[in-house]
This record gives sequence, C-alpha cells and structure tokens, in this order.
Amino acid sequence: MHTVADGDALLSPSVTRRVLADLRSRGDRRPKDPERLGVLTAREREVLALVGRGHNNTEIGSELFMSPATAKTHVSRAMTKLHARDRAQLVVIPHETGLVEPG
Repeated sequence: MHTVADGDALLSPSVTRRVLADLRSRGDRRPKDPERLGVLTAREREVLALVGRGHNNTEIGSELFMSPATAKTHVSRAMTKLHARDRAQLVVIPHETGLVEPG
C-alpha cells in the first residue's frame, strides 16, 4: 500500500520474472541501442540498471547508499527522459540497450 500511496506502480516479483524470462527467450535478436541512454546522468544509469534487475526503490536506495525517496526521484527522471509510460516498460529498456544482459 505504501508503494501505491507514494505514487509508484507496483510491479510484483512474479511479473518482473516473467518480463525478464521473456527478454531472455528473445536472446540478442534486437540490436543494442546504448545511445538511447545518453540523456541519462551516470547515477540515473546506475539506478536504471538496478530497475532492470527487478529492484524496488528501497533495494536501489540500499544498494546505492541513498534514500528510497531519492531512488524514486532518479527512477521518475529516467522514466521521463526515456519516455517510459510505466515501471514495467522501464524494466525492459536496460535490456534493450545492453545496459543489463539477460540471465
């Protein structure tokens, strides 16, 4: 409830696993597009990589020594800059760009 109340979309671990499994099954059929990430700061790329691995804001904050609120801000800015409509779409982008490899 806190996640939704904070304005975040809740992406359950089972949905994240399915998205990642689908990406793994696709292999390297799509060309990588790392230039797409050029709009992000280095910190936003770090956060995006963790989003791509299925981490929530609390886990990202813990991993990168920042508050969950700061992690949420970086996630929101990355979503805006990359024109992702939701967190589920944001999970896919680091895989499409080669920032995170499936597996």
